Amino acid sequence: MAPSPLNSIVFVLVGTQHPGNIGSAARALLVMGLARLRLVRPHRFPDEHADAMASGAVDLLRRAEVYDSLDAAVEDCAWVVGTSARVRYLGDEPLLPEAAARSLLDAAGKGATVALVFGCERTGLTNEEADRCHRLTMVPANPEYSSLNLAAAVQIYAWELRRAAITPQPVAARSDETFMKGRFRAPTMEQMEQFFEHLERTLIGTGFIDPTNPRLLTRRLRTLFNRARPDLNELNILRGILTSVEKPKHRTPRTKGPARTPPSASSASVRRPPPPDAAGAPETADGPE
Repeated sequence: MAPSPLNSIVFVLVGTQHPGNIGSAARALLVMGLARLRLVRPHRFPDEHADAMASGAVDLLRRAEVYDSLDAAVEDCAWVVGTSARVRYLGDEPLLPEAAARSLLDAAGKGATVALVFGCERTGLTNEEADRCHRLTMVPANPEYSSLNLAAAVQIYAWELRRAAITPQPVAARSDETFMKGRFRAPTMEQMEQFFEHLERTLIGTGFIDPTNPRLLTRRLRTLFNRARPDLNELNILRGILTSVEKPKHRTPRTKGPARTPPSASSASVRRPPPPDAAGAPETADGPE
């Protein structure tokens, strides 16, 4: 039996302030068959309040991985979706929870590790943290009171993932890890970050980006390439193009043989119709009429 794509989905909590929310999130994950939790700079962890709120999910809580930065927490992930309580000025329209869950499962079904990222309770994800995500998602809550508890938000997305996993989609052959030795698999977040750094360095070198104020344009470029979702082979092509801009290769043009001269009209064998007789009458099979 093939492993469930839910096993490849990581929930990442960034800067969580109350340990009880970490415990409640662990319980919400276990109920829906999810088991991977990563914590980025939690204010208090481990903590007895987290254990109490986890109830029967203490083992999942014990396996939670703690990181110093979001970059480190998602560097092995090929698709990262961040949660947001507001629409950002830059970037695409946020995905609804159902669409976000399907995008995560599609990528996980291809053998990739994927992540769903939640910001801290008070401020959510910062702009810099949101930049580390391929797409954002938002719960369409009551606009007059959209404050959603962190653990409640985790429960909503955990349910959407489980619901989408009930009817898994077929895996495309080109995205299979075994196809062409994984050449067409999705790049990891670390590989995408290396590409973005390469892109920014090249554009600064050509003068296209002002190095004193590159952030607005680079954020738009991130949105563009995250929407395109290049596979690893395409990403390598793009990096090859950037390298050719940084270090141009002067190729020697191919030499061609002598041009072939078409035969002149005088030497060409041209078949002309026989001339008419003196009276201008046409010929017949028996001769002139």
